[in-house]
Amino acid sequence: MRFDVKPRYYDPVKEQVEQRTEMIRRQLQSDGVIRSEEEMDEAFHRDYGSSLRGAFTQGSPIRGRSESVLNNTGLMRLVIIVFLLGTLLGFVYYGTMALYVLLFVGIGIGLLVFFVRLRRNSGR
Repeated sequence: MRFDVKPRYYDPVKEQVEQRTEMIRRQLQSDGVIRSEEEMDEAFHRDYGSSLRGAFTQGSPIRGRSESVLNNTGLMRLVIIVFLLGTLLGFVYYGTMALYVLLFVGIGIGLLVFFVRLRRNSGR
């Protein structure tokens, strides 16, 4: 060899264990007891490759369920933006009183959503 690199640390026991493990693995693969890495990769891609197609679309026809209005992220984003703009404009025009009103309205809506979901889950 042109380059003769000496390793800094050599563990002969570890090397023997790795060689023995690889020899046993090859022997079991040739006997058909275990599958080779290529067969396992092929089986993985065959089983899980097609399920990724519709994994990121909620309520799409691929998954076969209808989209709920409350789960729509666009609607949620719109509600958050309107809430933040309303808070900002209310604070500018009415002062801290608008913040207290929005706080109490937000707590009321949060409790209402919580109890509706609790009631829906207890009915199942």
